[in-house]
Amino acid sequence: MTSCGKNRPSSCLVAGYVLSRKHVRDGRELQQRKMISLKSRGVSCLVQVASNTFFKNSLQNVYNDLRRNFSKVGFIGCGNMGNPMVQNLMKKGHKVSVFDVKKSCVADLQKAGATGCSSVSEVVADADVVLTMLPANKHVLDTYTMKGGILESVKKGAYLIDSSTVDPSVSQTLAPLAKEKGATYLDGPVSGGTIGAEAGTLTFMIGGEEEAMKKVEPLLLCMGSRVVYCGKHGMGLVAKIANNMLLGISMLGVSEAMNLGIKLGMDPKTLMGILNTSTGRCWSSEMYNPVPGLLPHVPSSNDYKGGFGVALIAKDLGIAQSVAIQSGVPIPMGAQAHQMYKIMELKDMGNKDLAVAYQYLKCDK
Repeated sequence: MTSCGKNRPSSCLVAGYVLSRKHVRDGRELQQRKMISLKSRGVSCLVQVASNTFFKNSLQNVYNDLRRNFSKVGFIGCGNMGNPMVQNLMKKGHKVSVFDVKKSCVADLQKAGATGCSSVSEVVADADVVLTMLPANKHVLDTYTMKGGILESVKKGAYLIDSSTVDPSVSQTLAPLAKEKGATYLDGPVSGGTIGAEAGTLTFMIGGEEEAMKKVEPLLLCMGSRVVYCGKHGMGLVAKIANNMLLGISMLGVSEAMNLGIKLGMDPKTLMGILNTSTGRCWSSEMYNPVPGLLPHVPSSNDYKGGFGVALIAKDLGIAQSVAIQSGVPIPMGAQAHQMYKIMELKDMGNKDLAVAYQYLKCDK
């Protein structure tokens, strides 16, 4: 939380939300009323009202405003990423309606307090904001454009945020179609993986109109810790594709390095510690190490279940390769990583987390 300084009289930042003059004024008036009340009771000395009274009151105003503006939130795609994102929205007081083609995903969130829906149109009909988290281009395009889909059901003035990792052309196709319906579309893919989704520390990379991003930013901060404006429609996806290409490459690098050291007799935990305090340090080693048993609560310590599947990273690297070819940009390491994950997919590892690359490189299978 960042406090308000004298050099910022018009607004201040509280938990990632810019407070207006009205919020500031309301907080100060509350303090003044409490001081007057104390004096009227004969308190002779100056009593300092709790220093966080202003912020507490201001934050309550923030959440009240936010619920007023986005009282109904729809979420489509409630798998490994979508489920914890919905959970965090509900923790912040939002009422969320959900839909997923897997009924079990809907049932899990219903138990947690969400409203389960049986169709896309049911989720979208009265929603002020609709978020989608879907696997690939086809799923996003179909969900938006099919009969009974988002564009057919959306109400005027609604915001549509797609957090799927897809080709930038998907965003550039859907944005004008949403505008025709009186809705505002943003591409808003995320980084942080399932760990970030569960912790509420995702980074949202936004492509579209900057003013629209500012409107939905408080909502996104219920699920993440950072919202970054990347530029026009599709640019959020460009950032995401570049990030995921690097993730795919780095996971293979860490898997190779760990496998080499362990095969040569190095203690796995000691090796990980050295990597994480040396120039080889990276997220794939420090936060998501592919060797089983070295870190708790990561897929490698749970038989590579959940997390970010091999099939999905292969799909994302395929998108990177496609747009690179179209733009004439060489990505030799990205292309090689793409082939590695495709081979793993063919070896029935597609549903395993990408960290299973370590097991593939061990040649145990």
